[in-house]
Amino acid sequence: MTPEPPTKPLVSLRDLTVELGGRPILRGVTAAIARGGITALIGLNGSGKTTLLRALVNEYPHKGTIQFHCGHDHSKAYPEAIGYVPQRLSLDARLPLTVRDFLALTLARRPLFLGISKRVREKSKAMMERVGVGEYLDVPVEGLSGGQLQRVLLALALEPQPELLLLDEPAAGIDFKDQKKFYELIAQINRDTGVTVLLVSHDLNMVQTYAHDVLCLKGGSIQCQGPPSEILTPINMSLVFGAELHMFPHRFGG
Repeated sequence: MTPEPPTKPLVSLRDLTVELGGRPILRGVTAAIARGGITALIGLNGSGKTTLLRALVNEYPHKGTIQFHCGHDHSKAYPEAIGYVPQRLSLDARLPLTVRDFLALTLARRPLFLGISKRVREKSKAMMERVGVGEYLDVPVEGLSGGQLQRVLLALALEPQPELLLLDEPAAGIDFKDQKKFYELIAQINRDTGVTVLLVSHDLNMVQTYAHDVLCLKGGSIQCQGPPSEILTPINMSLVFGAELHMFPHRFGG
């Protein structure tokens, strides 16, 4: 059974509104993201889920209030680090980068053509082992599967240790049989580090299993929020997705 999340928020949203190209995307969103918990953001495509994540990292201008309660005394106005894993990453296949090279581009203090220092090599190895793919350090990035690439991006998002981890459909492009392993990894990182996780997902079975809290968006507005047991009901899902929706248990490994 999924443990109960802490009740104090890490992030408070009040009347958050975002317009892009003169079109409203988020409309007066008021919600709280529980500290130390996993909050799943669900809704139809175009409902504003990715926009909400990007507003949290100041990529989009907004009206309303985004208030962080960070640090040990919850008084800091902004976290020291926010980790972000996009839904997909476009890489130029003509660039002959290994995973180690790719990580070094972020970690190194000197140009890649001067070589990778021992410090960066050791750091890269530790980062990859943390997400369970240490053996892929010398694999070309273009040769990675969707699931392997997502783990590399997750490793980057966890360095330095963030207070808030944003995941935009983290299982997109991952083979069905590996999705459960990826969500289990996220849950384990949450338990081990206490990082607050806000993730976008269309897989309601995974949300039901791993999330502490569910936030439903429809047309850029909050439709409902609460624990999965209260939110993932046929009536609520019909309101959010506009049609009768059924959830079926997955059968993994066979």
